[in-house]
Amino acid sequence: MRLLVLCTHNSARSQMAEGWLRHLAQEMGVDLEVHSAGTDKTFVKEEAKRVMAEVGVDLGGHFSKTLLEVPNPWEFDLVLTVCDAAREACPAYPAKTEKRHVSFPDPSGKPLEEWRRVRDALGRMARYLVENLRAGRIPTDEELREAAR
Repeated sequence: MRLLVLCTHNSARSQMAEGWLRHLAQEMGVDLEVHSAGTDKTFVKEEAKRVMAEVGVDLGGHFSKTLLEVPNPWEFDLVLTVCDAAREACPAYPAKTEKRHVSFPDPSGKPLEEWRRVRDALGRMARYLVENLRAGRIPTDEELREAAR
């Protein structure tokens, strides 16, 4: 299965989600190809790298990219948006596929404790998603939101 995580700048939330999903898929033995992208290409924020390293997930090789820089950008089985579409330029994915949306607050410019809260919520959601994918089902938006709490 191919999964794409989308967010506005591909610098924090989508990068952390990508890291969690890859890590957990490997840990659980789930064949899952994970990528992330954003509307705008910027850079992976140091705070994201730092808080993910605290839980053993290395974002050192990650870089910010747009959808067109992802391999086979129109061939994903599942697309997950993680930004607040009501307040941000959260990207839309036009190709036909399964789509899920779970909004996480942007920790940019906030203390590391907020970064850790977002990291942990993303981790809970990612674990629930990978467990369900392993069982052969894609959870609903509401189930993913509940898992993140």
